[in-house]
Amino acid sequence: MSGETDTAAAYGIGGHAGWIVGGALGGAIGAVAFGIVMWVLEPGVLAAAIPALYGIEPVGLVGWAIHIAHGALLGIVFGLLVTRPRVLGVLRTDVETSALSRIGIVVRTTAAGFVYGLTVWTVLPLLVLPAWIAAVGASGAEALTSIAAGSLLGHLVFGTVLGAVFAATVDLHDRTVETPF
Repeated sequence: MSGETDTAAAYGIGGHAGWIVGGALGGAIGAVAFGIVMWVLEPGVLAAAIPALYGIEPVGLVGWAIHIAHGALLGIVFGLLVTRPRVLGVLRTDVETSALSRIGIVVRTTAAGFVYGLTVWTVLPLLVLPAWIAAVGASGAEALTSIAAGSLLGHLVFGTVLGAVFAATVDLHDRTVETPF
């Protein structure tokens, strides 16, 4: 039974598609956490503005569903990036500083999620969203550009939760990259 601790099940999801499942799960859970932050700060965004981006009338939980789907997709992108040999190598590299050397792969992946959340906030609401709104002329979505700065907290929560869930569910300890990308 001592050999069982070396299996992927001892650390989390392994195999060819493990990073996809872990990324989608982490992204969906992170999107729920982000959605809660946005619902507290600006309740109308999820209900009306997000569906308006796609020309959909705000009905029921459509905004939440779109938001969670966005999170799952962004989580898969995170999983793809984190499991690349260079990024994974940096996350697993031993460092000379004694304080940093005690930080394990879970904390480092969570920190990578935090940075990813910051990057997503920089690219999507600040750069892509205004261009999207101008291109499709989405009515009701104008509120999103005015609260982009306020969504920083939500994106940081999203990234941190994404990184933590990904690290808790995907085997990153001695992973060899088996993905087709």
